[in-house]
Amino acid sequence: MSILSIRNVTKNYATHKALDEVSIEVPEGSVFGLLGPNGAGKTSLIRIINQITGPDSGEIYFMGNKLLPEHVASIGYLPEERGLYKKMEVGEQALYLAQLKGMSRSEAVKRLRYWFEKFEMKSWWKKKIEELSKGMQQKVQFIVTILHEPKLLILDEPFTGFDPINANIIKDELLNLREKGSTIILSTHRMESVEELCTHIALINKSKKVLDGAVKDVRKQFRTNLYEVEYKGTSIGFANALWAGFELIDNKQTDDHHFALVKNLNNASPNDLLKLLINEVEILSFKERIPGMNDIFIESVKNSNG
Repeated sequence: MSILSIRNVTKNYATHKALDEVSIEVPEGSVFGLLGPNGAGKTSLIRIINQITGPDSGEIYFMGNKLLPEHVASIGYLPEERGLYKKMEVGEQALYLAQLKGMSRSEAVKRLRYWFEKFEMKSWWKKKIEELSKGMQQKVQFIVTILHEPKLLILDEPFTGFDPINANIIKDELLNLREKGSTIILSTHRMESVEELCTHIALINKSKKVLDGAVKDVRKQFRTNLYEVEYKGTSIGFANALWAGFELIDNKQTDDHHFALVKNLNNASPNDLLKLLINEVEILSFKERIPGMNDIFIESVKNSNG
């Protein structure tokens, strides 16, 4: 079931078309990567989902119903451009923003105490935002974004400015939120974050959706039919074992080990390749080379650019 259904959404500005008939289904309980180069249309789509702007055409459905202003209470949004009031105290601001989301003061205080303790921020309560580092400010804004336990959480480049330790803390919390029932849309250029977190993706380029689906299915779609084989034996014996259905692309030697790259030309099974090799060489490791999200991103953008 989709928690968010984006149907044929188009958005025009005076000088360019930001979105062109974009349709995306965000499955409930997913971590959904919204990907694309700068200027592709991602931020325009996020603004429409948050009802900051509206589409020129098309419709958006949230939890099966047409998107309405009251749905904002069920959505948490962390924009790329951080928006905290620099002269306000941290605790005062966090309470203010929590109450804007419809939380009572007592409930907001209770939840803030929990998160401030968890993130080791108890001593920050009376500090002004301008006294905090950029990373510390981001922690505050992250907490405010998730405090009301939204059903849908939209994060635009959430790891920018975080050191590796704090980035991992945020990643762990995102996975915990998903376990508790939140659906997460993650807009990022960091493909390693997509690899680690995302279950589904959509790629937008030049205002159009060019790719979407479950990450495992997308990676299968971009399979290269290449296998990496580490072995002991002679390279001549290895090459002679291959028949017409396989092509030796590369073969390197390190000490007494060889590393070969073999292309499967006719969609034979991996077992077929192993059967050919095991009588000629000693197999040390064998795995399929499946493209990472970074390679898929680059190839998809390149292809959609024509």
